[in-house]
Amino acid sequence: MGEAVDRGRRQLLTAATTLTGAVGVAFAAVPFLASWKPSARAKALGAPVEIDISKLEPGAMIKIEWRGKPVWVVRRTREMINRLASVEGFLADPGSERSRQPGYAKNEARAVNPEYFVVLGVCTHLGCAPMSRFELGDAELTTSSPGDWPGGFYCPCHGSKFDLSGRVFRGVPAPTNLEVPPYTFVDSGHIVIGVDQGSFG
Repeated sequence: MGEAVDRGRRQLLTAATTLTGAVGVAFAAVPFLASWKPSARAKALGAPVEIDISKLEPGAMIKIEWRGKPVWVVRRTREMINRLASVEGFLADPGSERSRQPGYAKNEARAVNPEYFVVLGVCTHLGCAPMSRFELGDAELTTSSPGDWPGGFYCPCHGSKFDLSGRVFRGVPAPTNLEVPPYTFVDSGHIVIGVDQGSFG
């Protein structure tokens, strides 16, 4: 009988030791796996940030933070894309010659894919945060000539207006277009901010 008790005790101790070891390994693995992700400091210094755009509806915008600045991703409708050409005569830098964007975003849409516009949400005048105004009809935001600001981004601090590609209108305090950060499409539903298009694959 003593042998049976010893065997049972031995099995209990073996099971307890195995369980304790497994728990210890799990606790040790958590910080190790967490170290693979960029720290808050690394993100602040510019570590790439991935955005899930798979559920972004046409005409909607999502916001994230990268390098301590807001980044906006707008999924433009066909109508919004068609409006871009109609405002070129009112813009200060329609070809984005004096503005900051990667080479692959130096076009009318200022984007790799015209449907998705990625931009820093920081006014180029004094660093304020513009508001998104994608629809027409707000009398407070229109200028003297009807139809010369068909929506886009409006900075309420000093009245700067930008079109749906972040291009600045003439006669406002902002000197240049909104900045487009480096980014790439990982797949049809994900964009990585901080990595140039073509760096993956």
